Amino acid sequence: QVQLVESGGGLVQPGGSLRLSCAASGRIVSINEMGWYRQAPGKGRKLVAAISKDGRTVYDDSMKGRVTISRDDAKRTSYLQMDSLKPEDTAVYICNAEVTYAMRTTYWGQGTQVTVSA
Repeated sequence: QVQLVESGGGLVQPGGSLRLSCAASGRIVSINEMGWYRQAPGKGRKLVAAISKDGRTVYDDSMKGRVTISRDDAKRTSYLQMDSLKPEDTAVYICNAEVTYAMRTTYWGQGTQVTVSA
């Protein structure tokens, strides 16, 4: 089994920054794509950013230029640096990772709350 644990969420003022982390542990041979999603109250889950094993990234247009996704494979961790945060960025941020062990399986974290408010 694989566990993904997010950290770094919290309350931040508009214009502020947060850095989220997602640490993977368990039965892992390698981690392929890693991603961050967000889910605002009453809305569906939406991709924020993803990074492939070779470092290629993709970003949602609504946050492009304000977020940076990165990964540290030695630590089995992905990071989401978020800057210039807006109240509409308030959501639960959830990470995922496609893990190879006996087969490729995508796992999800529990999520971390990000609240942007004055």
